[in-house]
Amino acid sequence: MTILDEILTEKAKEIVELLHVPLLKTDEKPVPAFKSKIAGASKMNIIAEIKRSSPSKGAIHMEVNPIEQAMQYEKYGAAAISVLTDKTFFNGSLQDLHEIRKAVNIPILCKDFIIDTLQIDHAKAAGANIILLIVAALSDEQFKILYDYARVVDLEVLVEVHNAEEMKRALAMKPDIIGINNRNLKTFEVDIKATEELAAMVTNPDTILISESGMKTRKDAERAANAGADAILVGETLMQSADLETTFEQFQLPLAVKGVK
Repeated sequence: MTILDEILTEKAKEIVELLHVPLLKTDEKPVPAFKSKIAGASKMNIIAEIKRSSPSKGAIHMEVNPIEQAMQYEKYGAAAISVLTDKTFFNGSLQDLHEIRKAVNIPILCKDFIIDTLQIDHAKAAGANIILLIVAALSDEQFKILYDYARVVDLEVLVEVHNAEEMKRALAMKPDIIGINNRNLKTFEVDIKATEELAAMVTNPDTILISESGMKTRKDAERAANAGADAILVGETLMQSADLETTFEQFQLPLAVKGVK
């Protein structure tokens, strides 16, 4: 059983419990669409992540104040904030997202293993603007149902892939945003080569391409940019940074550095 299998097994149990959990009530706040923020950016876009722990790394920053961290992310130019909402494996919660929504004015990604429309309802109610759909976790039928449902309720969708087969499945849906996760969700090993190999499969210039995981240095961001990434998702490096302003600056490459798709 892979780590992904374990997570999905647990997630199925959580959904049964979620049926009895009331939706969080969050006042709707007008924020720009993530896609529009990307289009108007002059530097590499950063999706900055709130991540206390992970199955592969264990504790990363368990004592973090998620609201203060998110406000710092916004201050230093994050295009969006990713909030891990899985409790069992990442020590996150929808309450984190709910509180962060009240504190910031940029898009928020609900980062979870979504396999049911009920999770989408809870993410939206908590204040998410974007949800994550992981192709590896879904059948084609599930993928279409969840993608279409999210769009109907006015959420943007980050479609995540890890290999060429998943990229083909993703492209068939013609999504606006594709994330290439450099972390193999079955082994949790990380290699930015995944972005370099899969980015060329995205031929629509209007598709936003995000490189996820493994961003530790400016060189990593440059590799992603030269492969064609419009944005990078950064979690662990930001969570452990002693100087967030400097860490942001090292990743915020001028768009001129980027390669041509």
